[in-house]
Amino acid sequence: MAYEAKNRKLKDWVDEVAELCQPDAIHWCDGSKAEYDRLMAQMVAGGAARPLEKRRNCFLFRSDPSDVARVEDRTYISTPSEDEVGPTNNWIDENELKQTMLGLYQGCMRGRTMYVIPFSMGPLSSPMAKIGVEITDSPYVVCNMQIMTRVGTKVVEVLGENGEFVPCLHSIGAPLEPGQEDVPWPCAPMEKKYIAHFPHENLIWSFGSGYGGNALLGKKCFALRIASTMARREGWMAEHMLILRLISPEGKRYHIAAAFPSACGKTNLAMVQPTIPGWKAECLGDDIAWMKIGPDGRLYAINPEAGFFGVAPGTSYQSNPMAMDTIRENTIFTNAALTDDGEIWWEGMGVPAPDHAIDWKGRDWAPGNDDPAAHANARFTAPAAQCPAISPDWEDPEGVPIDIFIFGGRRTGVVPLATEALDWDHGVFLGATASSETTAANIGAVGKLRRDPFAMQPFCGYDMADYFQHWLDMGDRLGDKAPRIFYVNWFRKTADGDWLWPGYGDNSRVLAWMCERIEGKAGATKTPIGNLPGESDLDLTGLDLAPENIRELLRVDAEAWRAEVPDIEQHFAQFGDRLPARLRGQLNQLEERLGE
Repeated sequence: MAYEAKNRKLKDWVDEVAELCQPDAIHWCDGSKAEYDRLMAQMVAGGAARPLEKRRNCFLFRSDPSDVARVEDRTYISTPSEDEVGPTNNWIDENELKQTMLGLYQGCMRGRTMYVIPFSMGPLSSPMAKIGVEITDSPYVVCNMQIMTRVGTKVVEVLGENGEFVPCLHSIGAPLEPGQEDVPWPCAPMEKKYIAHFPHENLIWSFGSGYGGNALLGKKCFALRIASTMARREGWMAEHMLILRLISPEGKRYHIAAAFPSACGKTNLAMVQPTIPGWKAECLGDDIAWMKIGPDGRLYAINPEAGFFGVAPGTSYQSNPMAMDTIRENTIFTNAALTDDGEIWWEGMGVPAPDHAIDWKGRDWAPGNDDPAAHANARFTAPAAQCPAISPDWEDPEGVPIDIFIFGGRRTGVVPLATEALDWDHGVFLGATASSETTAANIGAVGKLRRDPFAMQPFCGYDMADYFQHWLDMGDRLGDKAPRIFYVNWFRKTADGDWLWPGYGDNSRVLAWMCERIEGKAGATKTPIGNLPGESDLDLTGLDLAPENIRELLRVDAEAWRAEVPDIEQHFAQFGDRLPARLRGQLNQLEERLGE
């Protein structure tokens, strides 16, 4: 043991897990660079990690092909009654699931070291921060958690003798018998993978997977699924949102929290570099926002994470130059391709494909191969502090006051470039009906419309109808100090399949309009679906856009929206009587406005 924990509940839990899982050794993580370096050297020696010659302190991992992403169909919310979790979550009875998983955990760490990772979600001095402790048998998880959270002895000191923490138990589920040789990426077969949440106990158990959100339990498991249930009980918000500061030419700061489903440019917007003259932007977080009402009645947000766990394919100096600069050093890459000169590569990186590479499965690869060189969900794990666009206030313990909420999705038609909600309830309706067309990175047929309310459908730890009600309740509490709500769609296309909007840094033009709407400086036109900017309300200086493209981006097709209503009705129907009446009323009002 590196140090003595004073928290009796923590010590008892560690002893209990050790007795159950039977590791060969126990290591209490101190979060130091020496610890990180030692574990990484150990994984290099064992063949799990490869140092990248072209990038300082960067390493490449290749996962088992069966263990490449979050497994939503093996992710469970476990409560005494099924009606608590709603139609969008997988449910198993608490006692049944615990019995199954206790059987799997029995002796699962034999031949391995059990690591105890005390971590803080949020700056340790923040009143919004929460402490977790992850127990794992994966050194890969330890190193990633060091980047993604605040790990170490200071966390245990803050915990003290009686502090509360969220217990997070993880095992890759691959014990080693004496003399048995390990593999580079140990994990259990799919049928033995479980990612389980017990919200009544603020408890997380994960078994069988070593990848991403299945194993880095501070991320989606704690920061969203468990935190969302805590937030509802305690009167705050845990959201799948980036946090961005936009600074006007006059120096006024605006803080934006935005939620988008996967493959909709969330990380790109979090690190946006405005093309509109005089405006600047700073990144405060790329994935998760925890928000509480402050003494002044406004909503304040912190980023509970300390790093970025980003999708690599498609990340380039065109799409996200700040991310590319962030990952130059001190980064863990997983399932990218390796070039012959010791560099990483992925599709959409913005540089020519190498003549030869080793793909994410460890096979020879060359341009023209049927399979991609990097997995579609290949990742980078990098410290947020080294992002050139990071705000100097990103670790402010009090958080930043949110002025604007944005929802959005990927739609080639129907949904305009930007819409302002008519009021808070209408904004909640926009979030509750958020939709996106699936891409190759999603499960299911390409181009199929999926509703992903608030971009939270895979991450809400309780019935989403009750989650909608929580948003309405928060709006009631905030009153006239509530953030303004907008909806965006960067992904409109022409009939020929060309993009109508340039996107990337030019999205700042839409953000600037939102800020100017708050100040009463920008106009808008009231339509049946909300307030839209007119052609003269957006600053399009320097953009070479055809006038007909702008008109199409800002057009409301009433007939197409009337065709949208049955799909929204079907989406709402799944929630039955739990759906807030105020949202049913919003749908009725939309139909009435479309009929006028």
